[in-house]
Amino acid sequence: MDIKKFNPEELKKLYVPAETSHKGQNGKLLLIGGSRLFHAASLWPLEVASRIVDMVFYSSVPENNEIVQKAKEEWRSGIVVRRENVEDYIEESDAILLGTGLVRSDERIKDKGSRINKIEEIDEIENEGEQTYYLTKYLLNKYPHKKWIIDAGALQMLELEWLKPLRGNVVLTPHIGEFERLFALDPLSSNVADMAARHNCIIVLKRHTDTVASPTACVLVEGGNPGMTRGGTGDVLSGIIAALSCKNDLFLAAKCGSYINKKAGESLYEKQGMYFNASDLAKEIPHVMKELLHQ
Repeated sequence: MDIKKFNPEELKKLYVPAETSHKGQNGKLLLIGGSRLFHAASLWPLEVASRIVDMVFYSSVPENNEIVQKAKEEWRSGIVVRRENVEDYIEESDAILLGTGLVRSDERIKDKGSRINKIEEIDEIENEGEQTYYLTKYLLNKYPHKKWIIDAGALQMLELEWLKPLRGNVVLTPHIGEFERLFALDPLSSNVADMAARHNCIIVLKRHTDTVASPTACVLVEGGNPGMTRGGTGDVLSGIIAALSCKNDLFLAAKCGSYINKKAGESLYEKQGMYFNASDLAKEIPHVMKELLHQ
């Protein structure tokens, strides 16, 4: 498979809402993430996505749901969903972001097979890493026809066999360590392309130059700066990709999302050097998208 540099002309293919469109026509995203340990990780993609799509359904543990509910004066285009009710919103959503802020387990999970029959049973599991394992397995198995963006905790607990029923409707967003753990391979661009083809998925390998691969194509997305190494910038990226996936082809959303994220980091670097964080990056995304998509 040839590996090429990303062509910014691809941005012209992205869906742009029509002036005559109305509420609900420009994307609905379901975001499932957050934990008692990690709060902000699920809030950064929420902040980004709520500025791109018409509606974001946000589902987390009660502590995070309460934080978001209080913040709805700024974030009005969304609904806070209790975990036990999350399935009510899956079919309505155009894409689902799963994993930002979910906890992983360092121990190998001993699969309990068919013991998990409904989502309420998952919440009864005491170990949050084990919860992440069964939540990921349960949702991917039950809703293989949906568009999935899998990040962070869900990605770290993922079993590769769960990808097969999805038939390519999935984007994985690993950093170098997560790629090595999931595929047991060095994070070379050629290996990324090979794994995308073998497992019929889209992979966004996050690093200074991102590698974005589909089963049939692979591009390198250059850019960024040292400020992009701070915690949370990957969560911002997953939010962009997930939001764009609602109304676009997944591979197009993945490579354009990577490019937009890096351009936002470069824009901040010009203004304030490397001294910015994930919240700054999330706020910069809309300004950069305006410049890139509405020239």
